[in-house]
Amino acid sequence: MNKVNYNDISFKNTKSYQDFIKENPNSGYLNIRTFSANYAVPIDNVKIIVSKIIDNYNVIFYEGYTDESGMINSIILPTPNPNTNDLIIPTSTSYIIEAIYEKDNINKKYTILMYPKICVVQNINIIPSGGM
Repeated sequence: MNKVNYNDISFKNTKSYQDFIKENPNSGYLNIRTFSANYAVPIDNVKIIVSKIIDNYNVIFYEGYTDESGMINSIILPTPNPNTNDLIIPTSTSYIIEAIYEKDNINKKYTILMYPKICVVQNINIIPSGGM
């Protein structure tokens, strides 16, 4: 499987990308919050990777680190258009979040659903070695 960045021009020229963006022309927003001690202690410097498997590509949509507040705000991700025919079942696109805290050798993965024009918040509890 090829690992590519979402902004890679060669990937954007593929049929895989063209089909994906045709199905996901809208945007949703993702906020990440990393913490320990029952939300009391923010954890900075947690590497966050947001990706999605599209055909034979592992596409990286975002890669960065949490700030001193344990936050990353407003990651923009492609989503489908809202389903105006059936408001009970919202349309969504799934993504994988990987949280890596190298200091304590912690690696967590989450699958999230992103919705058009909605801000999704993913809380990530980082429990350092030795517990809390």
